[in-house]
Order: sequence, then C-alpha cells, then structure tokens
Amino acid sequence: MLRTVTVGSSVTIQGIFVKSLSNGKMIVRVGQELFAGTPVPTTS
Repeated sequence: MLRTVTVGSSVTIQGIFVKSLSNGKMIVRVGQELFAGTPVPTTS
C-alpha cells in the first residue's frame, strides 16, 4: 500500500508502507531506501 509521509517542514515522500512506530511516525520504502516521517492523513 502506498503511503505519504512528511519529512522535515515541507518535504513529502510517497512509498510502500513498512511499519508504524510507537512515536506516531511511519516508515516507507522507496527502492532500497527507508524513510521515517509523520503520516499525511488519508481522505475517503
């Protein structure tokens, strides 16, 4: 499932969901790289 996270103040990264962290952040994978950031809310 593709998810988007915010890294820093204005950079967003979209990648494959890996896992949620206990601090509310989320890890996504882009190629071989892993990025942790604040999840962007989804819309229905």
